[in-house]
Amino acid sequence: MEFRVSRSSYYSFDESKIDPDFEDFKIIEKYFNKHRQKVGIRQLKMIIERCEGLIMNEKKISRIKNKYGLETLIRRKNKYRRFKRNEQEHKTCPNHLDREFNQKKADRVYSIDITQINYNGSKKAYVAAVKDLCTKEIVSKSVSNRVDLKLSNSALDKALRKLDLEERRKLMIHSDQGLHFTHFSFRNKLLKNGVKQSMSRKGNCIDNAPIESFFGHLKDLLELEGCKNIKDIEKEVTRKIKYYNYDRPQLGLKKMPPIEYRRHLNL
Repeated sequence: MEFRVSRSSYYSFDESKIDPDFEDFKIIEKYFNKHRQKVGIRQLKMIIERCEGLIMNEKKISRIKNKYGLETLIRRKNKYRRFKRNEQEHKTCPNHLDREFNQKKADRVYSIDITQINYNGSKKAYVAAVKDLCTKEIVSKSVSNRVDLKLSNSALDKALRKLDLEERRKLMIHSDQGLHFTHFSFRNKLLKNGVKQSMSRKGNCIDNAPIESFFGHLKDLLELEGCKNIKDIEKEVTRKIKYYNYDRPQLGLKKMPPIEYRRHLNL
């Protein structure tokens, strides 16, 4: 069978000319792969708008992702187990935050928690992080291969060192009722610095949603293939938190990363 097509027409054929989504797909694919296939529709929309000056509808991004098989890598459920409480050493307090997560001023309400990271086969690492509920910034973190009291107390100390005494007295720190945060060593640090303590209600994870959400994003971002020991994990966690604070735009922060939004508030 012979097709009567001129030589010039044959070599000028381009699939992109018959696919109206092709140019948009190339833009989406560029940033999807740049972020190692770990960004969803909202993130892609904000990143493309910031980097390309191009506004794409979320439904369009979703449709093109599905059309070309761009499947976002998702996180697995956290299986971190909490410690049992010793009534003589531990004490809970009320939920003063009461899910008022959208704070208007920086350094007024922090949220703290601990998560477990599995890597290199059966190895485990633990990250304690402190998040500002206004700027969404991770103001401090601590990484260890042991989930002991030093882990949470170290993250708290790093956060408090960034504030003067007056700022500490205006601060409230919210957590769950885990052993680390009910222990007298943690409570005493808050008491000595004039920091108000707030705790989620027992068995109610939604009360601590902002920091849990961050840990989910962190695990999406982490690249653990080359991590062989706790020092490797600490470097990778530090690198990804820096990206989260300085480069990752958030819809609730006027499409700015946390550090940029903090500067915006100070103007």
